[in-house]
Amino acid sequence: MKMNKPDFDTFLAESINNSDSDITPQKDLWPGIEKALAHAPQPQVKASLWPKITGVAACSVAALLTVQLLFSDAEPATSVAMSEYFTQQKQTLLVQYQNQPALTDNWQQQLAELEDAERAIKQALENEPQSPALLKMLAQVYQQQLDLINKVHAPKWQQI
Repeated sequence: MKMNKPDFDTFLAESINNSDSDITPQKDLWPGIEKALAHAPQPQVKASLWPKITGVAACSVAALLTVQLLFSDAEPATSVAMSEYFTQQKQTLLVQYQNQPALTDNWQQQLAELEDAERAIKQALENEPQSPALLKMLAQVYQQQLDLINKVHAPKWQQI
């Protein structure tokens, strides 16, 4: 039998109005539900503290160097000291993550592009060794290199 819309609506209204009985389960389920909620396993967060500390340290150092470069007269040795420090930081991260798989295959190409930008800025600094804008750009390129290495090996979504 095919019901059209008015017939179905009428049938539904009559069924609801004529239904005086409640459907009760065969046994009391609330104690079991309360027990399951009370003893629900808590998700365990297993995240290494070392990548977080390294990332925070690298960001802090980059911020301090940027502030120092912006508010002080830059000496020619500033870019050399900055380069040495960030090279050491980059090598530390690369050694730390050497046995850990990277999330993308082209991260080394991206790192090479950032290193090309670093070389171009260093070349420009040879002509203007006290340029705060160039020193700031160099610090930003260094920070981008460290961020790239951290993000491909220890993404935030894995560090919940």
